[in-house]
Amino acid sequence: MSESDAVPSAQRSAEPGGVSSPWNGWGGDLIAALAVLLGAVLLFGFAPGFGGGPGGGGGRPPHLQPAGHDLSNAILLISSAALMFLRRRWPLLVFALVLAGLGLAVGFGVPTIGPSIALAIAAHTLASAASRRTTFLVVGGAALVLLVLSAWLGGWESLDVRLVQAAAAVAVAAALGDSARSRRAYLRAVTERAERAEQTREAEALRRVSEERLRIARDLHDTVAHQISVISLNAGVASGALTERPERAQEALGTIRGAARAALADIGHLLRFLRAAEGGGVEPPQPGLSDIEDLIARMHAAGLDIAAGARSELHLVGDRVGRVAYRIVQEGLTNALKHGTGRSATVDLAVHDEQLQIVISNPVATDTAPFRVGTGLGLIGIRERVAAVGGRVTCGAHGAVYRLVAELPLATPDETSAR
Repeated sequence: MSESDAVPSAQRSAEPGGVSSPWNGWGGDLIAALAVLLGAVLLFGFAPGFGGGPGGGGGRPPHLQPAGHDLSNAILLISSAALMFLRRRWPLLVFALVLAGLGLAVGFGVPTIGPSIALAIAAHTLASAASRRTTFLVVGGAALVLLVLSAWLGGWESLDVRLVQAAAAVAVAAALGDSARSRRAYLRAVTERAERAEQTREAEALRRVSEERLRIARDLHDTVAHQISVISLNAGVASGALTERPERAQEALGTIRGAARAALADIGHLLRFLRAAEGGGVEPPQPGLSDIEDLIARMHAAGLDIAAGARSELHLVGDRVGRVAYRIVQEGLTNALKHGTGRSATVDLAVHDEQLQIVISNPVATDTAPFRVGTGLGLIGIRERVAAVGGRVTCGAHGAVYRLVAELPLATPDETSAR
């Protein structure tokens, strides 16, 4: 119940993002001081019996009136008004000083309306700035002291009206101040929640944009890199066989035309999807396990000798996992065509232990043809796709053979639940 409990809260009410109060600022302090001065003058002038003094019924007996009655009244009134300029900085101290000033007014038998108004304002400021527990203890204790003092001045047979009025005003002002503090705290909490929600939405939007960019990059690589590799290799074959083996050059040029048409078609699908309005786009076609045979045929036509291995129980594989499997085979065969040295590869797809296992191997190095390393972007995309369905992938050269091994679940969790 120290003054430090109240000060930070009072300062926080003026912080950016807080809720401003009409009592904040020097303008509010000036209004409070004028309310003490003018309220005392006007109320005492129009109703001399209100708040003590002559006719108040609560002053000290005439023989106990000290000298300098008017001077004491002026000093207490001006001091109470001056303390209003310090109420926001030291609310607890100002409340205690104003309460002491009211006690002195009662003791000197001078009008108490000015200190009573100041005490009510100080109670409102304290309740608005301090915690509810601090307000209850301080203001409740002050009201109890005022009531006990009122009974004592009335000879324990009646109550002094001035102090009863002051106790009631303090209680009401403290209740209003606590209500204002609670409202500020509520609005501040609502504002903070709104800011956190906005930050969460922005973070989620950035995450989705990043995921979409990665997906587009993977699709673009899978769509273009494979066809461009076929075009590049067959362009070399055509240029080398143009004079000596024109029929082989014609075959290579035909393969180039087919790969170019396929690449343009895939890019067209992707661009239409990207240009479509939100929610109205059609997903570009995604090949699956049923398209692997066509992929192997195209790669064979491009000059890659492929030995197909086991193909067991592939009907158990879900559609999403099947699309990932197709991309793995596509990337593995493309790398074998681009970086392999024997123009040959082996592809095995089989279901073992509730997993789809994919093994792609090809020769990569001889004494006269060292292993050529690519950019690695395709393998990065494969790892991301495999991780997205909960699988794992390993790859690397083992002697003169490069192996790409992927283990995928038969279906993703949503596909499993749908079954």
